[in-house]
Amino acid sequence: MPTAKSSIIHILTLFFIFNPIAYSIDFNYPAVFNFGDSNSDTGELDAGLGFLLDPPNGQIYFKESAGRFCDGRLILDFLMDAMDLPFLNAYLDSIGAPSFQKGCNFAAAGSTILPANPTSVSPFSFGIQVNQFLRFKRRVLELLAKGKKLNKFIPSEDYFRKGLYMFDIGQNDLAGAFYSKTLDQIVASIPTILVEFETGIKKLYDEGARQFWIHNTGPLGCLTQNVAKFGTDPSKLDEQGCVSGHNQAAKLFNIQLHALCKKLQGDYPDSNITYVDLYTIKSNLIANYSRYGFEQPIMACCGVGGPPLNYDSRISCGQTKVINGITVTAKACPDSTEYVSWDGIHFTEAANQYVSSQILTGKYSDPPFSDKMPFILNLKF
Repeated sequence: MPTAKSSIIHILTLFFIFNPIAYSIDFNYPAVFNFGDSNSDTGELDAGLGFLLDPPNGQIYFKESAGRFCDGRLILDFLMDAMDLPFLNAYLDSIGAPSFQKGCNFAAAGSTILPANPTSVSPFSFGIQVNQFLRFKRRVLELLAKGKKLNKFIPSEDYFRKGLYMFDIGQNDLAGAFYSKTLDQIVASIPTILVEFETGIKKLYDEGARQFWIHNTGPLGCLTQNVAKFGTDPSKLDEQGCVSGHNQAAKLFNIQLHALCKKLQGDYPDSNITYVDLYTIKSNLIANYSRYGFEQPIMACCGVGGPPLNYDSRISCGQTKVINGITVTAKACPDSTEYVSWDGIHFTEAANQYVSSQILTGKYSDPPFSDKMPFILNLKF
């Protein structure tokens, strides 16, 4: 059976052969400023809350956790590679003289679009992340005014106008709500969530941001965590084994997010707003996992309990705890490249690699750019 990696490279090779047209959407950005949750967190939450992610997180590529809830690289990392830019440092990670010359990552695991509350996993909601950016920009401009000494560590002033602003957030607003609300209540809350998102986008636009790259939310009902908690009744599952209600909420959220992106493009005609359909990409991966070299579409690689889900909400990947009088450790599977799910909540590096390759075809974006693909990707898979 081909590996996920070889399948991805084969797909990209075929795509490049049959689509030899020049690429016009400018991926030559000098910097990237990213906002989001654990799908793109490169160390913000563990730096902000002062904890270290346990191994085997990061085992594939970094050989250490690197602040990522993954066995290796995230979708964001692969996209940065495609733009020939370095991986983004987390805003709050100050150790090791991090460079922010090519951008900054404000994404934090557990974050929501709506303001955080006392029970939130992360206090760094979208509004806080935007405020962090505003402070970041202000401090950069102050430092630039003092001379060139720090130029290799901070972005140039024009990078804030020319840079790409990326967003992958909203998953936790929906997923967390299912623990206390009905599907109808969650659907009714979507407009309020998106008003908050629009407010943040407007603040960034007013600060000079013009290039926006917005990911929609994936099929929440296919995450192991949600199948374990809400999928015990088989009638609640779809043909892929995913929780139908969660996926319905995600679809309705995405419809309204897409409409908002269209509205924003009309409101800000001098900007470029790209909506990226991760839901379709991820759903296709889960439905056709074996075609892309995977063996497990839903079962977690790193967890406890064994098949069919290998997931227990009481213990996170890498932790050791006493459960029912027995000491157990949530260990990684022998080969994470066979799994879509890393820890029951987040994708493996192999799955992130596949998703990234599909994003870069351009055909899942609005406006699409598949008819103008490819630019020559500096692939580092």
